Amino acid sequence: MLTNVAALVYDGVAPFELGVLCEAFGVDRTEEGVPRLDFAVCGPAPTARTSVGFTINVDHGLDRLESADLIGVPAMHRGGSDVGLPVSDPVLEALRAAYARGTRIVSICSGAFTLGAAGLLDGRECTTHWKYTDDLAALFPEAKVVPEVLYVDSGQIVTSAGTAAGLDACLHLWRQEYGAAVASAVARRMVVPPQRDGGQAQFIARAVPDCDAETLGPLLEWLVENLHEELDVESLARRSAMSARTFARRFRAETGVTPYAWITAQRVLRAEQLLEQTDRSVEWIAHEVGFGNAAALRHHFARVRGLSPQAYRRRFACAD
Repeated sequence: MLTNVAALVYDGVAPFELGVLCEAFGVDRTEEGVPRLDFAVCGPAPTARTSVGFTINVDHGLDRLESADLIGVPAMHRGGSDVGLPVSDPVLEALRAAYARGTRIVSICSGAFTLGAAGLLDGRECTTHWKYTDDLAALFPEAKVVPEVLYVDSGQIVTSAGTAAGLDACLHLWRQEYGAAVASAVARRMVVPPQRDGGQAQFIARAVPDCDAETLGPLLEWLVENLHEELDVESLARRSAMSARTFARRFRAETGVTPYAWITAQRVLRAEQLLEQTDRSVEWIAHEVGFGNAAALRHHFARVRGLSPQAYRRRFACAD
């Protein structure tokens, strides 16, 4: 269980990406039912100069990594742009030792370059900000770089794209460790969506619709309330007064994924909530969220979450 988190910093650390880790894991949210974590910022020196010029104090040395269940590695830049900065041997050795102990490690944006320098991306799927994926692949040819996704969970190592995608990866870790209700509570305090799948595109062609375009927002709200219905592109296009082709194109432009992928993710999310909060059967939940039968729910749940609905319930069901 995740209880102890360390954020690793050294000269060149990007303050916003460090802030992502501090906000996701360092804030006390026990009033919302979120477990309090032991969080610390650590590094090889008592101070670190940020990528934008100011200096921060670092209260803990690299030995603090030895007790961490999760190590967060934020972006590191020089002058706010250069990536692939030289990493000191003590930092690399500390990361390798943590990995050998089984510690999970998450990188934010170009923090993936630090993991690559430690050899932790070799043979592993990973990602970074879309601007740097080619550089990451060139510097670490043994890494399997997946471009333009929000984050990649390859087990012990989680890598994410820029800033907001780092929040998505952190929420993903909260969800894995403590379930949907806790992850949603963390997201609500941060005023961000509680669930964006890692495979979603980093770049959405039209994140803010043109002023004269009708947003799909009302339709998405309707979908969340009607997941039990038959939801195909043709019927949704009719509801939106568009052709099926135009609707599919508009939907992907505004959400970054296909209608099928978005609806499936919402159904899995709702299934998680019902598994945690009710004792209803898997068959009943499958019908309630629109999968039709338990076999379909098991298939999608295992593909997205990596475990069965029953296993998820045993792990995260709310105690009476």
